[in-house]
Amino acid sequence: MITISTDLQSGQLPPLDARLLSGKRHLTPDEIDILSATNTNSDDTWMNVWVDERGFDCSLVRNNEIRGYLVLGVLRRVNLRYHDLCLCAGLYGSNVENVVLGSDVCVRNVAYFSNYIIDDKVILFNIQEMSCTNHSKFGNGILKEGEPESNRIWIGVGNENDARAVLPFESMIPADAFIWSRYREDSALMARFKEMTEDMFLRTADTKGFVGSNTVIKNTTLLKDVKVGENAYIKGAFKLKNITILSSEDEPSQVGEGVELVNGIVGYRARIFYQAVAVRFVIGRNCQLKYGARLLNSVLGDNSTVSCCEILNNLIFPFHEQHHNSSFLIASTVCGQSNIASGATVGSNHNSRSPDGELFAGRGFWPGLCSDFKHNSRFASFVLVSKGSYQNELNIPYPFSLVASNGSNKPVSVIPAYWFLYNMYAIARNGQKFLKRDGRLVKVQHIETNPLAPDTIQEVVSSISRIIELTSRYLVSRGDGAASGAITEDGRLQVAKDFLHKNPSASFVLQDMDCQRKFGANILKPVKAYKEYRKIVKYFAVSVLIDYCAARRIPSLNWREIERIAEFPLYTEWVNVGGQVVPREKLGELFSLVKSREIDSWEAVHAFYDKCEAKYLTYKVAYAIYLLEFLYSRPFLEFDASVFDDIAADVTAVSDEMCSSAYASRRKDYECFFRKITFRNDEEMRAVLGTLEDNEFLADMKRRTAEFDARLTVIFGGLR
Repeated sequence: MITISTDLQSGQLPPLDARLLSGKRHLTPDEIDILSATNTNSDDTWMNVWVDERGFDCSLVRNNEIRGYLVLGVLRRVNLRYHDLCLCAGLYGSNVENVVLGSDVCVRNVAYFSNYIIDDKVILFNIQEMSCTNHSKFGNGILKEGEPESNRIWIGVGNENDARAVLPFESMIPADAFIWSRYREDSALMARFKEMTEDMFLRTADTKGFVGSNTVIKNTTLLKDVKVGENAYIKGAFKLKNITILSSEDEPSQVGEGVELVNGIVGYRARIFYQAVAVRFVIGRNCQLKYGARLLNSVLGDNSTVSCCEILNNLIFPFHEQHHNSSFLIASTVCGQSNIASGATVGSNHNSRSPDGELFAGRGFWPGLCSDFKHNSRFASFVLVSKGSYQNELNIPYPFSLVASNGSNKPVSVIPAYWFLYNMYAIARNGQKFLKRDGRLVKVQHIETNPLAPDTIQEVVSSISRIIELTSRYLVSRGDGAASGAITEDGRLQVAKDFLHKNPSASFVLQDMDCQRKFGANILKPVKAYKEYRKIVKYFAVSVLIDYCAARRIPSLNWREIERIAEFPLYTEWVNVGGQVVPREKLGELFSLVKSREIDSWEAVHAFYDKCEAKYLTYKVAYAIYLLEFLYSRPFLEFDASVFDDIAADVTAVSDEMCSSAYASRRKDYECFFRKITFRNDEEMRAVLGTLEDNEFLADMKRRTAEFDARLTVIFGGLR
């Protein structure tokens, strides 16, 4: 309801921080006369206005309505230019109330401007309303004094019923949202996370909006309860309400035409344009949201791009790509380095009338065109799902696999290790591709971009064991004498393992009923997958040992170094925490420290992540030794020269094969008849595609492969 008052003076001025009045003075009688001629003030005495002692040109304040207090910095006749916009500093044609302006600021045509602090060199031009309430939280999930719990803003990630909801805060990274959303059974931990979030902010109801230096805001309809960092650019936005826009000189953020942002945090170097909408959100560093994209109740990780589509109730790790208008993603945790193809409707099929289903996908998730999935489903890392309608829940534990539908009420087909068997170029390019796309200058969230890392390798090891187990069942079912005659389960597994090693050309299909509800899956090419998985593990282990020697600045391993590695803690279970791969035990250690209050802030949590990253190589090298022992079924101390020769030969072969396969994968674009049919001749094709020899990645890969092979020849030199 609108109330009416005939008293233009609002009474006693609200409290004003004395630091804001440092170096300020009241107006002289002559200045008051000049200002009164073109401006109106609710205080006839003009004692509510302070100006800077270093310089004040009163001719630059015209046609304004002033209420409450107004504090002005140095005001001189200078032009502020940003691209093609050039305006003279000053305050013109605006309705201001309780505003503090820095030096060399231009405020022109702000129809309602209330309760803000503006830093130096800022342009505010053609804004309908820019106001801040005393109880604003700028998108953070806190409460001010006296507010009911119902006022708190939660983000319902990962699940539509808010059972995984997290509280947003300025410095939140995907790792924070992950540990908060996934370990819900630990009520004490959940309470501490909430407490740490609240402790980051003052709860007094005296909030003022803020705009940092060198920021431009123009042609915008509404900014309410907004905090904007320095060097930001906001043009033509429709509605910005209860948000923080993080921005800096090195990582400036931009918000463009028709954008609506409500209740959330915009990360550094964000670019949000063209009718994009975000409500209850955290957007990470170097992200793009554009072309009508809708991001609701979600956390979007660093270096992600979302266009056109709709994203609801999701936790998305860094390097997520989703570009197409028909895409839809709901109630999911997607572990990054992902690409959602046009028409993929992740979460459209529920298995009940309650909105409690969810999907969990490891990093590298890539559903094909027009594919749809039913909750609940789970995918290992780097799973490529072929176009199709998947009417039953899926559980795909095989990393780097291809999944294909065979129609309704039938098993799906799975080719484990598909990427390494048939598209080596794509998987080899993956790590370097993401490193080049990382536009962050400040990297709070650690991101593992190498497809071969402990999180994926543990899935590979598990898949090796699963293939052995399924092969054992297959041999028994077909009446294999050795398998059927084995007395113990271990004996049957050993028979299956021997069969896989001794029959590299065997062709058969395994059935895995755990991969799809009701109908299971056909596991195709299991012998090839088994061999490829083992090669991947061996390659990873040796590459880590090479990295370790490089870090230690030694040419090769020796037994003293092996003894040193043996003293490192061994972790065999790993978790992708927001993009950073962390031992599961270290995560448990973090939770204990949080609950005991030895870690008492999110800043300290981030410091714990930093310590894990600093120790990451030592964690990996101990795991690498463990993996070689797993592959050769003996302790490392029992390895002899023949074993080291075998490892070196196998890994050299894998390294060369990866390089040659990457070339072969890319060569298809130049040799396949159907790839060439849109070109009039080879010259046009080369002009459009370039040549294979011009491919920068392949040239770099060839160089790196040669270097790797050279280091591989000496890596075990001190152990022979």
